[in-house]
Amino acid sequence: MHFGIVGSGVIGLTTALELQNNFPNAKVTILADRFNEDTTSYVAAGIFRPGTSFMGPTQEITQQWITDAFHYWDDIRRSSKASLAGVCQLSGYIFSSTSPSIVRNHFIEKLLPIYRQATDEELKLCQGNWKYGSFFTTCVTESRLFLPYATQKFKEAGGVVLFHHVNSLKALPEKYDIVVNCTGMGAKELCGDQQLVPIRGQVLKVRAPWIKTAFYGDYDTYIVPGFETVTLGGCRQYDSYNADVCKYDSMAIKERCYNMLPSLHKAEVVRELVGLRPHRSVVRVEKEIMQPPPKNLKKPPNFVHNYGHGGYGVTTAPGTAKYAVKLVRELLVGNSKL
Repeated sequence: MHFGIVGSGVIGLTTALELQNNFPNAKVTILADRFNEDTTSYVAAGIFRPGTSFMGPTQEITQQWITDAFHYWDDIRRSSKASLAGVCQLSGYIFSSTSPSIVRNHFIEKLLPIYRQATDEELKLCQGNWKYGSFFTTCVTESRLFLPYATQKFKEAGGVVLFHHVNSLKALPEKYDIVVNCTGMGAKELCGDQQLVPIRGQVLKVRAPWIKTAFYGDYDTYIVPGFETVTLGGCRQYDSYNADVCKYDSMAIKERCYNMLPSLHKAEVVRELVGLRPHRSVVRVEKEIMQPPPKNLKKPPNFVHNYGHGGYGVTTAPGTAKYAVKLVRELLVGNSKL
C-alpha cells in the first residue's frame, strides 16, 4: 500500500508517523512545498491548552482528540527523546479581570495533572487588576525542534519526503491508495472550502531565561517560555491574510506583556513571526470517496481530510492524526485492501 500526505506542518507529520505505526509495511510519502520554519506550526508557542471553542464533529470526538493528544505529548515528555523532540513540562497561570469563565477550561480541567483555582496571593504575581485565575501544569512543544525531529523519525522508518507543490488533489497520481490532506490554509483553494478562514497571529520571541512559568492575561496576552526563548503574544485578526510583521502589533504585544511582567523590558527580541491560523468552526477530519469521471478509467485516490485546527494545531495534532488514521483504515476495509 502507498499513502500520500499533503502538508508537512505538525498535522501532516504526526499523521504520517501515525500511519507508519499502524501500517508498518506500507509506503508513506509526504508531499509539501513548505517545511519547518516556513510552516504556520513553526510560529506557535506550542503550549497544550486547547481553546474552549475548539470543536470537532461531536463533543465526544473532540474530547477524545484532546485526550489522545495530551497523552501523546506527555509520553514524549517522559521519554529519553524529550529534549530532542522539544517537549517539556510547563506550569502556568491564566488571569482575567473580567470573567471567571475565561480562566476555566472544560476540556483539560480533569485531564491535566494540575488545574486549580489561583489563590489571592497568586493573583498578585503579575501586575494588573486580576480578579480571577487558574493554575495548571501542562506540556509545551517547541515546533522549531519537533518538526525536524518528526521529519527525521519519519525518514528513518522508511518515509519519503518530496518537495512538490500540489495544485489539485484530484490530479495526484493514482499510485496513492489514500491521500491525507493536511494542508491547513492551503485547503481553502484545494478543497474550495469557504468555511476555512485565516486568523492572523503575530508573536515576538525574546531571550528571558528567568521566565520559567507561562502567563495568560486578557486581550489575547500570553507569555510562554520555550527551550531557548520566551514567546510573547499575541493577536487574533479574523480573515487577515497579512503575513508581514506589523510594527503596531509588536508595540501592542510589548505593552501588554511588559505591563504584566515588567522584567521583560530588558529581554532581547530575537525574532518576530507571523502565522495565519487555519480556522474552521468545525475542524475537518473526515473521509471523501472520489468517483472517477465516466470516461476516465483511472481510479483517483480516496481522501481523508485533516485540517482547520485554527490556533490549536500543535495542541491537538496527535489526536486528530489518530482519528484520521482510523478513517484511513475504514476506507481500506471498504475497499477490501486489508
